[in-house]
Amino acid sequence: MTYDESEKLKKLYEVYEQPMYRIAYAVLHDEGLAEDAVSDAFIRIMRRLARLNECTSDKTKAYIVKVIKSTSINIYRKNKRRYNEEVPIDNAVQIADRTLIYSDQPSINEILGGLGETDRKIVTLRCVDELSWREVAEKLSLTEVNVRKRFERTKKRLRSKGEIDNEK
Repeated sequence: MTYDESEKLKKLYEVYEQPMYRIAYAVLHDEGLAEDAVSDAFIRIMRRLARLNECTSDKTKAYIVKVIKSTSINIYRKNKRRYNEEVPIDNAVQIADRTLIYSDQPSINEILGGLGETDRKIVTLRCVDELSWREVAEKLSLTEVNVRKRFERTKKRLRSKGEIDNEK
């Protein structure tokens, strides 16, 4: 990649990264997948960088919108299976509720109730079912990096709410 192409890519990123994220999130309704879509879209854009003229032209904008939409839709379709094939986690949550020692602690249902479906499944598969990161990622059709990052963000949110110990 030449210096000019590198500068053009930086400019495109500065101008279009947030709008691309918003489009991806509107399609996917998932922060991690929207971030993945933006990354994948920029990889596609890099391949055609020489064909793009001015960064703020209407033609460039239309191309970028087309790329992020198609990338987001592809990710949605790829992950669509996991929404249709996953079993509900109610059984795992009920089993985990019985293992609580202290009655004054919030139940797992209360703790996990405020989480999104995917984050709740990640926590349950990792902590209750004790699956490895790879197994959780495969089960949810996500990347291992995405699963780890979502788990860390969820843990951070729960800690800030005081729902889990800061030592774990």
